[in-house]
Amino acid sequence: MEYLNKVLGIEVVYMNGKFEHLPNFIVTRYRLQRVSMNGQGVIFLYPKTELEQVEVLKKQIARIQKNENLPVVLVLNELSFRQKEYLIREKIPFIVEGRQIYLPFMALYLQERCNAEKKPREEILPSAQMLLLHFIYGGAQELSTSQAAKDLELTPTSISRASRQLEEMGLLHIRKAGVQRILYSEDSPKMLFQKTGDTLLNPVKRTVYIPKELVGTDLLESGYSALAEYSMLNAPNVRCYAAERISQWKDVMTNSLQNSQVQVAVEMWRYNPRKLSMRNAVDELSLALALREDADERVEEAVEEMLNELWRKIDGYRN
Repeated sequence: MEYLNKVLGIEVVYMNGKFEHLPNFIVTRYRLQRVSMNGQGVIFLYPKTELEQVEVLKKQIARIQKNENLPVVLVLNELSFRQKEYLIREKIPFIVEGRQIYLPFMALYLQERCNAEKKPREEILPSAQMLLLHFIYGGAQELSTSQAAKDLELTPTSISRASRQLEEMGLLHIRKAGVQRILYSEDSPKMLFQKTGDTLLNPVKRTVYIPKELVGTDLLESGYSALAEYSMLNAPNVRCYAAERISQWKDVMTNSLQNSQVQVAVEMWRYNPRKLSMRNAVDELSLALALREDADERVEEAVEEMLNELWRKIDGYRN
């Protein structure tokens, strides 16, 4: 491998030799090659198919090391950001030809950006935020992506992108169970929500005002109106509602409140507020995010009261 010699001055000599007593599931998934790296015996492991989940990979490499008593180095054509993080965390040696070298048994780590490597997405997808909140409402218990897609009425593509982003952000883990992909977390619901920090977005994109008589039963209460439902806060003079779209009111809506006697506020949300709500008001966690930057102490206290009650309720589900 000229890359190692060129960059680090490590001479790689390929050696002959059969690999005996290895199970079929390893032989069919990998091509193995004995090499000498500056006199150090090593086994290069070339995956024939897509890289396994890190837990499976660890077991397979451990089996080879037990059989051959030599360090094992993955040799890859490309590596994603999250795969790189997992391999380094588990101290699994790897080489990405021409781009990256991680050989902890030789105390070596050289990095250039991998061709498949992507930085974690800076802004969370609305579908990913909705999925995470749904997971928290379920008590942060294991959840298959197929069930989540059904619950939230998301397409297979949407649920795949959403779950992958949550994994890349380090918020949820994914494991395979047959053909199923299972979401899980070691954190409690409360800890998981707090762990998100500023990652989660305010679900409200825009607020407009429409005549009261145009409010239908399909709209959920939001803002201070919803907070009054969840706490001891007094209901506001101007009611507030949430909707996924506001285009139906384009001819009558205003961007600012014109008349508090005849108008109500309608928030346009990043995701359908009904997907997470079980009552006539938007869900508690989305509401807390929407009011996160509200400086009114009464509002802060009411949000805290609402969340404390929510955690008690969710803990009751878990027990």
